Amino acid sequence: MSPPELDAVIHAEARLRVTATLAALGVGDRLSFPRLQSLLKMTSGNLSTHLRKLEDAGYVVVTKVHEDRKPTTYLELTMTGRSAYAAYVDALRDLVPGLSRPS
Repeated sequence: MSPPELDAVIHAEARLRVTATLAALGVGDRLSFPRLQSLLKMTSGNLSTHLRKLEDAGYVVVTKVHEDRKPTTYLELTMTGRSAYAAYVDALRDLVPGLSRPS
């Protein structure tokens, strides 16, 4: 039996951190770009690069709006992204003995 494959899009550390953070939100909830940047302590350029890969894969929706004449960017994990993240976590549990499964 071969080991499970880890999703290469999510597997990069920065993208895993982004995905895990957004997955912690409720379905339909979103986070502003500056808030995510602050939580993950990433530069805006680095975060933007990783968000683009997640967006290209259909895992993240990036919504740009204007609030009080200021541009604001919101980020949300898609259902595809949530499924991919759940599959990634399951694959990790299969690879690493002793990782507990949620009850």
